[in-house]
This record gives sequence, structure tokens and C-alpha cells, in this order.
Amino acid sequence: MKNKKSWRLLPGIVLLALAVSASAQTGHIPAPNAVETVDPARDGLIYTVPTLIELILQSNPGLLGARRAREQAAAGVTIAGALLNPRIEYSQGRNDARVVSAVPGDVQNWTVSQFIENPSLRGARIDAARAAEAGSEHNVALVRAQLVSQVQLRAYEYFLRVEESRALTADVTLLEQVRERVRVRVESGEAARYEIIKADAEVINARQRQRNASLLAEQALLALNRLAAGQLPATWSLRGQLDGEVSFGELPEMQELARLKNPELKVLESELERARRQLDSARSSRWPGLDLRYSQMAAPDVRQNMIGVQVQVPLFDQKRGRIEEASKEAERARIRLEGRQAELEQQILQAWTSLEMARLRVEALAQGVMREAEAALRVAQAAYRFGERGILDVLDAQRVLQSVRSDLLDARFAVQAARIELELLTGRYADEPR
Repeated sequence: MKNKKSWRLLPGIVLLALAVSASAQTGHIPAPNAVETVDPARDGLIYTVPTLIELILQSNPGLLGARRAREQAAAGVTIAGALLNPRIEYSQGRNDARVVSAVPGDVQNWTVSQFIENPSLRGARIDAARAAEAGSEHNVALVRAQLVSQVQLRAYEYFLRVEESRALTADVTLLEQVRERVRVRVESGEAARYEIIKADAEVINARQRQRNASLLAEQALLALNRLAAGQLPATWSLRGQLDGEVSFGELPEMQELARLKNPELKVLESELERARRQLDSARSSRWPGLDLRYSQMAAPDVRQNMIGVQVQVPLFDQKRGRIEEASKEAERARIRLEGRQAELEQQILQAWTSLEMARLRVEALAQGVMREAEAALRVAQAAYRFGERGILDVLDAQRVLQSVRSDLLDARFAVQAARIELELLTGRYADEPR
């Protein structure tokens, strides 16, 4: 148990040691040239979220690959509807007379054959190809919707980190002012040296948190550039705000909209339709069609014209294995579709509940707790100036304010994240402009 307590106290001991070392050398904690703050408009191009989405949609490899797959599926419909070419056979020989009545001379034979496919088999194959084309179309919509949601989520994560960095920059400034007042009181003998050590440690900790927030904001921009396949300029920034208008209809309306427009459901429905058409094709393949033949043989003394029909009789192979395989595939596609429909309703309910909870949390923090924390800090600072409270009271009030502000930013981000998920599930970004 003692070892566990020692490990918990280790970060505070390190901060105190750094503060003591800095105070011993210069009389105050070392300050950087300037506190690094994320500034969306500092240099480079400035994008808005809609503009950034359009740029990423034009260059994302996954979306481009899905579009090529759609074109490939369209070519598959043409392949499925193609007719078989006729076959022409020609042969030539010589007739030698072995009896007196035989007439010697050249003999020629040519044959034309055309395979006439079973109409039900051909129709099922074309319908399966069209279902695959529709599935590829819906898959493009799915990839597009997922990509837009990822871009929005990363963008609002960037806004979150920017707000955190700005808030922590203000905290650093405030803590430095408190630290300066503590230094004056310590040097005049009105306060113990422990107070300056504690103030130095708080400033160091606040600077470290601010630096981490800045780095996380840069990581969010790198993630967005990765979605754009590195096509964004070397220096760019994003303009926007974390708290925006979020409005949706009622829960039953959202669930119905998801059932009608969710691109993942559309993909599964296309897969089910394709599986059913493949089952029809397997059943019809027992009688693939017939082969029409016309042949003519020309001899020196006779000419023969013949018409024939060739049919494959399903005597030994009645395609039972293929039919059973296609039947199970159709059943599997149906189970996947029904399972995803049930899961989608729960996802809508969960995202809706998360949105409402985040809204209530934002209202509670912004209207009540945040104001109380700011007032408590002002009271603690005033009491410290008049010597009624110690530095620990001021730092505790500052720490409470930081925690409340961080919770408020997280709640605002949670609202946007829930909104993005609802838009993804209801297929809002599935439609692709032509």
C-alpha cells in the first residue's frame, strides 16, 4: 500500500523538484519565449468544414475505389446481357470411287449453330447483375457517408483541442499572475516558501497541459490530411466553432428515416436481391437452353441439307448442389439484413439518448456550474489579497474552474459527436451529386 501511494505522489514530487530547481537558479520559474497557442488563422490556407469535406471527397482513395467498383458493376450488367455468338464449322474432303456407281470428286460440308439460352436463366443472370450494380451504387453512398462523418468528427475534435488550448493559455496567464503575487509575499516574509513552490508547480503543470492540447490539435489536422490522401497544402487551418445549432426531429421520425435511407441497409438489401436472383439462376440452370444447327453437305452427285436441335438432359446432374448453395446464401443475406435493421434501431436510440444527455449536460455546466466556479475563483483571489486565505485555496478554486471548463468543452463535443452519428445512421450524407 505504501508503494502505491508513493507512485501516486511521484508526479507531484517531480513538479515540485523542477519548480524548486528553477526558483533556486533564477528566482522564478523558467518561462518560454511565448506560450504556444493554436491559432486557426495564423498562416496558410483557411478552410471551412463544408469546403474541406468537398476537397476530401475528391481525393479520398477509398471513395475513388468505390466509384470505380460501381463502374465495374455497370459493365457486369452488359456482360450478363450479352448473347452468345453463332458458330460456323467448315470441312472439305474428297470422295474416291470404289465402285462403278460412285462418283468421285470434292466433298464440302459447312454447319451453322446458334445456342438459344433459357429465357428464365438469362433473365435471372441479368437481374443478379443489376442487383450487384445497385449494391455498388449504395456502397458508394455508404463510403461517402462514413467519410463525411469521419471528417466532421475530426474537425470538431480539432475545434475541441483549440478551445482547450485557448482556455489553458488563459489559465497559464492567470496562474503566472498569482505566482507573481505569491513571490512578492514570500520575499517580503508574509508567506511561507512552500507557497511559491506550489505556485511554480501549478504553472508548470498548466503549461504542460496547454502544450498537449496544441499537439492534439495538430494531430487532428494530420488525421484530416490523411483522409485527403495528403493532398492538402503544407500549411493550412480550419475555421469553425465547437458549439453550433443541433436540431433533429422526434425519435420515431429518425428511426423511420434510417430504415428508408440508411446506405448500409441499402447495400444489404441489394445483396439479398442478388442472392435471390442467383437462386433463380441456379434453379433455371437445370435446363440451360438448346442448340440449333443447320448443316449442308455438297458431294459431286448429291447435296444434303439438315436441321438439328441439341438439348442437354438433366439426367445425372440436376444442379442440386448449386441450388442448395444459392439457397443458403440467400438465407444468410436475409439474416444479415434483419439483424442490421434491429441493430440500427438500437443505434438510433443510443445516439438520440447520448444527444439529449449531452445537451442537458451543456445547459447545466454553462448556466450554473461554470458561473459558480468563476465566482468561487474571484472570491478566493480577493480573500488571498487581503490575507484571509492561503495560496492553496486559490489554486484549488482555479483547479475546479479548469475541471468545469474542460467538462463543458467535452459536453459540447459530445453533442456534435452524437449529431454526426445520427446524420450517418439516417443517411443524410449518402446522396452523391451527379
